[in-house]
Amino acid sequence: MDTLSYKTISANKATVQKEWVVVDATDQVLGRLSAKVAKLLRGKYKPSYTPHVDCGDNVIIINADKVILTGNKWTDRVYLNFTGYPGGQKKTSPAELIKKGEAKLFNRVVKGMLPKNKLGAQLLRNLYVYAGSEHPHAAQQPKTIDINSLK
Repeated sequence: MDTLSYKTISANKATVQKEWVVVDATDQVLGRLSAKVAKLLRGKYKPSYTPHVDCGDNVIIINADKVILTGNKWTDRVYLNFTGYPGGQKKTSPAELIKKGEAKLFNRVVKGMLPKNKLGAQLLRNLYVYAGSEHPHAAQQPKTIDINSLK
């Protein structure tokens, strides 16, 4: 048997196949949806996944204003920011973040599920969040996928 034919293929910036994907957030739970979106951004659903390369898709989330949180999490969940100065700890809730814009809430949640390095910051730039059902990325010919069909 020829053992040289079984080489592990590692993707790089030139060989990666990036696609555009549309995800509808209507009546989806925020955390479960964000976990699947983070996997799409990272490229973990692809057979050519490479941990140190941006091989994920560009994800467009539409109807982000119709996302749900179970229980009293809209008001009881607390997100903490720290400026680095004494007394600089700020508290926000998901309800306050969604008032500032749906993108702020989704970026906050998905960012926590990505690597904490330069690659994670680069992957987060591939996420686009819109409140309504319209988006300006029609020229990229994105595919609409059912997020519930993904594991």
